Amino acid sequence: MPTEREIVERIVAEGVFAYDARRPAELTRAVQALAARPGASAAVFALMQAEVLAVWQRGWQPFELHRSVKKALTEEHARLAGAAMLAQTRAYAPATVDERWQAQLAQITAKPRSAASPGKAADPGGPGKAAGPDEPANPGDDANRDGAVGQADPQLVIQTIWHLRRLPGLPFQGPLPGEARPQHVSPKTVDQKMLDRVRALLAKAESTTFPEEAEAYTAKAQELMTRHSIDFALLMARTGGKDEPAVRRIPIDNPYEAAKTLLLQAVAEANGCRSVWMEYYGFATVTGFPGDLDSVELLFTSLLVQAVAAMTQSGPKQDRFGRNNTRSFRLAFLTAYAQRIGERLRGATETAVSETIRDVGESTLLPVLKARSEEVAAKFQELFPALKTRSITVSNRQGWAEGRAAADRADLHGRRAVRE
Repeated sequence: MPTEREIVERIVAEGVFAYDARRPAELTRAVQALAARPGASAAVFALMQAEVLAVWQRGWQPFELHRSVKKALTEEHARLAGAAMLAQTRAYAPATVDERWQAQLAQITAKPRSAASPGKAADPGGPGKAAGPDEPANPGDDANRDGAVGQADPQLVIQTIWHLRRLPGLPFQGPLPGEARPQHVSPKTVDQKMLDRVRALLAKAESTTFPEEAEAYTAKAQELMTRHSIDFALLMARTGGKDEPAVRRIPIDNPYEAAKTLLLQAVAEANGCRSVWMEYYGFATVTGFPGDLDSVELLFTSLLVQAVAAMTQSGPKQDRFGRNNTRSFRLAFLTAYAQRIGERLRGATETAVSETIRDVGESTLLPVLKARSEEVAAKFQELFPALKTRSITVSNRQGWAEGRAAADRADLHGRRAVRE
């Protein structure tokens, strides 16, 4: 005699197959079969927890999993996945859950309920955007966290599980829940005072209305980060310490993702890292040493704020025939901005290296930088052995010119984005 869990798993498997095969009648039967089982909610709840755990074990972290579900399906599906993740995390002692993991879950569940959007018709016939019933309560609400999964619309459950099972393996960014060890103290790769200074400089660059000030603040921030990275590399070389490359995934949002990816690539390469764009999942994976990854994330976020602010200040655009060409203008603007920023970042990095060579000597610094660069390249090749390049075509001369000008006013590499 099969258990309720086994029956639910079989029904869900049939529904997932039907959804993937675009067989609406079979999907409807599976949805109705789940809805007709009054005792199925506990089994559905356990199944959803098992599914998110399986995805975690393939390298996904809460924020990027939540974001992937939302991008591929809808906010309702993402809330369902968030509730399952929150419930699964509660199975572990808090001390064994990594701080970044806890912060991501807090960010997901703290989001306020958004205003209802115009109804999206569900598409039971196959993969794609599909809406469920009214938005469930925020999964962060204590009274509803478990019920949000067990009592969800069966179609939402099937579609969410369909997406989760399609997610590939990713490089691990940190320990899984239950595996973090608070007594383990990692080597200090980032000077908190330096990071605070960088954040303060970038905040000033974002807030000033004077382009020359923004340029000076951002250039100083890049100089501080480069000098810290060099100092730390030399320290590791002198003391025999071991610092290993890691990965950091950074979300890339619509619109103009390709141009934004170029900007991230420019910042990554200027700070000794490598970046690959995973377009379907809406993020890029950056490979580098931990302190450099912090620098990349900080600087990219700030530069993107500055770029978007400069771009939107230009307002809507029309061509000489009066046709709206705002989109082509903005794509050209951001692409040119990324390219010019890359040139300037590379120059700032080279200047910092040259100054350090004068202090410690070429024979001391260059072998250390070369070894670190080779370590990052080897790790990147190991993680992403087969990549495709994607070029960006721009046709708006005004957007290109204004983008380069904005980069000159703001600051500092880029080529073509690469993606899996």
